[in-house]
Parts: sequence; structure tokens; C-alpha cells
Amino acid sequence: MASALHQNLTSLKLRHPPKPSPITTPRPSTYIPLRCGPRSNRGPLVKGRVLSIEAINAIQAIKRAHSSSDPTDLPNLLSKTLPRLIKSDLLATLRELLRQDRCALALHAFSAFRSEYQPDLSHYADVASALARNGMAEDIDRLICDMEKDCGGALQCDDDKGLIRLIKAVIGADRRESTVRIYRMMKQSKWSYGFEADEYVVRVLSKGLRRLGEEGLADEVKREFAKVSGANLENSRV
Repeated sequence: MASALHQNLTSLKLRHPPKPSPITTPRPSTYIPLRCGPRSNRGPLVKGRVLSIEAINAIQAIKRAHSSSDPTDLPNLLSKTLPRLIKSDLLATLRELLRQDRCALALHAFSAFRSEYQPDLSHYADVASALARNGMAEDIDRLICDMEKDCGGALQCDDDKGLIRLIKAVIGADRRESTVRIYRMMKQSKWSYGFEADEYVVRVLSKGLRRLGEEGLADEVKREFAKVSGANLENSRV
């Protein structure tokens, strides 16, 4: 009888095979990648630009003084900080302040630079573009007046890209008098720069003057250019 019971139990085990192990599906990951966005409207650093320790310290010191409760400390601090920087650090300070749209501070840095070195047109274009971007139109007019003093009234251009950027920034800010002033400086210098760039500059300048209501000067720009280059822009659409 015991053997029969053992046979029955054995047959039952054969009829009911062991249950397969459950297939586990991986749970969806709860990891959510986070991307840190900019903490302000500042643009990214230009690739390859590295600020020196001196430039970083100068920028931080200027910003601290500007945000302090006593703004009268700023001129004194600037007179002690900015002139001590070498040319490359002073330019780096200027460009970083412009990048951060700290235009009021950047103007102080640019003034310190002008007192020691002769700015290029690209420097004026950088400052004018930042001022236009931040709606500081009257400061653009003062900037162009300073440029006229620095160059003695005759614009000697060895930087076509800087010139066109400057003209576009001033026209984009709707500064009619400053645009006319730039043209007068160009005329005084007898248009002494590259022919190909001249034609493009003339078209941009003429179109801008016309948009700003200076129809007569817009036509004069083309005539003056034609005298020097021999190109006929009288019938061109600008």
C-alpha cells in the first residue's frame, strides 16, 4: 500500500511540472536628466577666451563697488584698478563687461583704455553694439563724438568689418546725427580703404541715411564714392 501511495505521488508530480520563474520586466527609470540653463541673459563665453586672474579680480571689484551703497567710491576704485591692468587684461575686462551687458561699467573701462591706447574701429563697434542692444542711445552719440576726437576728424579705416559693424549699430539705434558724423569722418579720410568693402559700406550707409531722413546725404554718399572708385551707384537700388 505504501508503494502504491508513493507511485501516486510521483505521478502527480509529473502531471504538474514546476512553475517557470516569472519574467520580470525592467521598471521605467525614474532618472530625469537636468540641464542647467543660464542664470541670466548673458551670452556664453567666446570659445577660447580665458580671463586672467587680474581681469577677473578687476571685474569683481568694479561690480562690487557699483552695487555698494556709496556710489562715490566707484571713481576712486576705477582710478586705482583699471590703469594697473596691462592692455590685454584691460581689453578682456571691457569685453566681459560688454558681454554681461554691464554697459555703464564698460564705458568706464573703455575710457581707461582710450586714455592709454588708440582704440580700433572694432572696439568702438563692440561698445556701440552693446549700447544699442541696451537702448543707451545718447551714450552712442557721446561715443561717436569721442571717436571723432580720437581720430582727429578723419577716419582712417584698416578694419572693414569693424567699420560696417559700427555703422550698422549706429543706424540700428536710429542715431541720425551720429550716422552723419561717421560719414563726415569717412569723407574727410578720402575713403582710403579697400574697394570691395567700400561698395558694401556705401550701400549700407546710403540706405541707412535715407531711412533716417537724410535723402540728400544718401545721394551724396554714392556720388562721393563714384568720384574715388569710378563705380556708378547712381542707378543702384539702395
